[in-house]
Amino acid sequence: MPPLSGRLALGLCPRRLLSFLPRSDLPLFAFPSARPSALPRPTLRRPLSNVSATTLSLRLCSSARVFWSFSRALTLPYTSTRPRRGLSGLRPCSCGPSASPPHSQLFLELWLGWAPGGGWAMRTALVYHEEMTAARLLWEDPECEIERPERLTAALERLQQGGLEQRCLQLAAREASEAELGLVHSPEYVSLLRGTQALGTEELRALSGQYDAVYFHPSTFHCARLAAGAALQLVDAVLTGAAHNGLALVRPPGHHSQRAAANGFCVFNNVAIAAKHAQQKHGLQRILIVDWDVHHGQGIQYIFEDDPSVLYFSWHRYEHGCFWPYLQESDADAVGLGQGRGFTVNLPWNQVGMGNADYMAAFLHVLLPVAFEGQMQATPECFAHLTQLLQVLAGGRVCAVLEGGYHLESLSQSVCMVVKALLGDPAPPLSGSMVPRHSALESIQSVRAAQAPHWTSLQQQGPARLLNPSTCSPEGRRPPVSPGGPGFKAAEAQGSAVPRSLLDQLHLYPTPPARTAAALMAQDAALVLPPDVLRPEGSAPQEETQAWARLHEALAQDTAFIALGKVLHLLNGILDGQVSSGIATTPAAAATLEVAIRRGLSHRAQRVLCVAVGQLDRPPDLASDGRNLWLNIRGKEAAALSMFHVSVPLPGTTGGFLSCILALVLPLAYGFQPDLVLVALGPAHGLQDPQAALLAALLRGPAGGRVLVLVEQESTSQLAGVLARVLHGEAPPSLGPFSMASPEDLQALIHLRGQLEAQWKMLQVAAPS
Repeated sequence: MPPLSGRLALGLCPRRLLSFLPRSDLPLFAFPSARPSALPRPTLRRPLSNVSATTLSLRLCSSARVFWSFSRALTLPYTSTRPRRGLSGLRPCSCGPSASPPHSQLFLELWLGWAPGGGWAMRTALVYHEEMTAARLLWEDPECEIERPERLTAALERLQQGGLEQRCLQLAAREASEAELGLVHSPEYVSLLRGTQALGTEELRALSGQYDAVYFHPSTFHCARLAAGAALQLVDAVLTGAAHNGLALVRPPGHHSQRAAANGFCVFNNVAIAAKHAQQKHGLQRILIVDWDVHHGQGIQYIFEDDPSVLYFSWHRYEHGCFWPYLQESDADAVGLGQGRGFTVNLPWNQVGMGNADYMAAFLHVLLPVAFEGQMQATPECFAHLTQLLQVLAGGRVCAVLEGGYHLESLSQSVCMVVKALLGDPAPPLSGSMVPRHSALESIQSVRAAQAPHWTSLQQQGPARLLNPSTCSPEGRRPPVSPGGPGFKAAEAQGSAVPRSLLDQLHLYPTPPARTAAALMAQDAALVLPPDVLRPEGSAPQEETQAWARLHEALAQDTAFIALGKVLHLLNGILDGQVSSGIATTPAAAATLEVAIRRGLSHRAQRVLCVAVGQLDRPPDLASDGRNLWLNIRGKEAAALSMFHVSVPLPGTTGGFLSCILALVLPLAYGFQPDLVLVALGPAHGLQDPQAALLAALLRGPAGGRVLVLVEQESTSQLAGVLARVLHGEAPPSLGPFSMASPEDLQALIHLRGQLEAQWKMLQVAAPS
């Protein structure tokens, strides 16, 4: 059954999820051997005379000849002419390809500059067709009346009001062919649905009654083919490089639909069809499907439960089997069949009211470790954080497909949050206490225990006991809740309070005029950065810089003093909301970091998270008042000197580094809820460029994108460029082949977690006894 407040089923089409994913020897933007004539041509939504690099949108249709010639004619680097306000002296960095790339790489080199061969192309596709609103309920049925056309129109209107639709590559959905539907559904079922176009109201009602929570309309077959076709079109756009990621805004939903049966408003299984299509047409070997929905997507599970090439993750309201669809196979111990064992991951919520902390804990302690190795109350901004976390996988190639959502305001807000995250915008800070509920920890504990035999990364973080359902708060069980029934509508009504929280967040944390700025040393002036990464030409006032430089003798030297002035100027812009994030190079990382901490705490920031990597010691006279959390990676030993002073050695393997970030750094960061994140890569920091990029990308979330990265001057210019790109919203590069954590690294991590779990609840992976 579709969800209450805009939950989305996300089908990732990944190239590499470390050990789960295939080899990374394919290009990030794959151009299959398809000839230009096999690609669609665009239909312009406005006259050619009005076309510019920043306003052009394309509607892809059936033939490609005009498309390819049109692309060649409009290939050009992006030049921003939008006026900048706020941070003085900011300018778009000048960059662009020196020559036109080869013909085969001209696919959609129109929106933000470069094509796949040269840099930045159009990032986010939005696939939609107004004819998907045609189907509607023709008779009274309280169970089905909540699935209505306004679900799409409300979401689209909110995207338009927020200026988000205009920033996307807008694609009109096409109908999926019957052959494409046959990738998942039986010919007899497709034929049955085709026949509904000629049925009268009473015949449609009788046929609908043969299925669970389904209604048919004469337009259902057309709408459902458009919904499946939209998912296919999105996958094609991402896997051919036309878009980097995207959202298919569709109805009817699909994740309950099975091979020969409609179910829970779902007609054709849109995400499953798209996954099969990605395998067969584009040759993908590993696909991750993440289904966040109030109801379990049993249709997707049944289709792929014996397939080890598709990892299916679902969290859903379960209530010990008392919530629709009332299936035992929705529980944590359903892990797949045959060769697919371990590739079905169910996280059942057994109580209502799960919040942001519960969803974040599930991602950090269940989904991401597995993915890298091989009536719910989440607020809309939480979906931005979850989407942002998914974008570090698969080179950022995320295909999001709308499944359900019945509270129109909350649905539209959640859709906007996901699209903003796909576009690379920083996610608003999470509201509420970041303490997972006891019931959520029980669920996490159960799923980790059920999956541990199949995933080494879950085995290595300590044994987990598989809970018997009879021991899981049985007194909290409710009567069965059906879709559309009174209990369901009461839960839906609770969602009406959600948008107020989001609006408050957006008022307190408006989107800065500029996303990322780079204050680099003179030797880095030629570094090529994304077009909208700004370079501050100014500096903090001389008096301010001199006052802060007195803290350290090292800052009095000319180059360090100049760098300090640039850092203060950039930091002030972040704290004042003129720019979201920034990167700066300095010859005195330790001294500059201390200044940045003290400046942040004295100017707007109530809590500052400092992640110091390398030979950087915590300033001895820094106040221990709970306003600063100091986390040192590559410390001499694993130690929690206090709740707010943690040191951990740099793990020597990919798996060890990921465990350190996912099981320690991010839980601490989200639990601390900082206003500002400072990341310092000091002398001998030891991070490879992809590791540093992943760390910076993941730390964009806890403080709403307000991140300043300080890089010791001895580091390469290439590292500064990679960090600027991930802060700007680009996916980090692959970490390379996956290797498991060493026993020493694991022991250090387990030791630290044991010391800190009592104070930092986001570290917990099991319910307290």
